[in-house]
Amino acid sequence: MARDLDGRYANSPLKSWFETLRSGKGPCCSDADGTALSDMDWDMKDGRYRVRIEGQWWAVPDEAVVTEPNRVGRTMVWPVYYRELNTGLRIDVRCFLPGSMT
Repeated sequence: MARDLDGRYANSPLKSWFETLRSGKGPCCSDADGTALSDMDWDMKDGRYRVRIEGQWWAVPDEAVVTEPNRVGRTMVWPVYYRELNTGLRIDVRCFLPGSMT
């Protein structure tokens, strides 16, 4: 998880842009709440994005895709984790910002 523990990125020129990012599911929060993905941890299958988090592939809901241009360049995801004793891990993708696969 990306975190700005000591505040060194507080003056980043992209900070205000990250804070205004939204998907159809609502605000994405900020860069500190998102996770950058490597190219091997996201792709498209059957015309839909998917991401690999904690070794499992998770479908990205269409409404979670951020449609504005990606100013940071890297692919990012804002997952919400649900861990329950009987059902294990479930992840809801709140926002997904596609990058360019290189």
